[in-house]
Amino acid sequence: MKVGPDTLMPILRVRAGDVPQRLLVVGDPARAERVAGMLADSREISRNREYVLFAGSHAGETIGVASHGVGSAGAAVCFEELCRAGAQRIIRAGTCGGMQSHVLDGDLVIAHGAVRDDGVTPKLVPLGFPALASADIVGSLRAAAARRTLRPVEGVVLTSDLFYPHEALGSDLPMWQRTGVVAVEMECAALFITAALHGVSTGAILAVDGNPLAARDDDMAGYNPHRPVVDAAVASMIEVGLDAVAAPL
Repeated sequence: MKVGPDTLMPILRVRAGDVPQRLLVVGDPARAERVAGMLADSREISRNREYVLFAGSHAGETIGVASHGVGSAGAAVCFEELCRAGAQRIIRAGTCGGMQSHVLDGDLVIAHGAVRDDGVTPKLVPLGFPALASADIVGSLRAAAARRTLRPVEGVVLTSDLFYPHEALGSDLPMWQRTGVVAVEMECAALFITAALHGVSTGAILAVDGNPLAARDDDMAGYNPHRPVVDAAVASMIEVGLDAVAAPL
């Protein structure tokens, strides 16, 4: 479903015609502001709840930056309205936890697809429908990273609604680790499914801010994303994401 350019998107509170066709999406509004500061001719186009949108240019292309908040339910609202407004390419740039012993703080991850361990996508499509990144976006992210002499980990990520597990049920991360999942995060599956339903190209580049399994930190008590190694990875992630979202359609 696409809407006319004068339509006001009810949750994002942005006019559809003001939404760029190329978008980098991030969870944190402060990170959206950080990305916007890297764009030429940057301007804020809307702000409502956790959703902040900016527009500017990068590598000669008009680029949008939107914050989607934490978790699939709220993020899916953002992704749906961006798609209805006419987005053609959406790349998520966010943080994740490493799920394999070789996926450590400061690494970058390019998602090929996502395990749908969330509450939103089963209400959109059957569980047998895969949440996949677009092959062209994966290629653009890989090429953008290579130009910066970066070597991201690539593979399937786990999208989970659970951040802080409790003793009653514990954590299922060890099980997903045994399947070969490379990282855990909270929004990719919602993006990949929503984009697929709208025929929008999509992908994700993620910065690793911890490895709960390597640290034996199943309750996340030792989690601390506010460290220089993570900030450096986030900076590289943003650069790669912007280059990829500006690549030829």
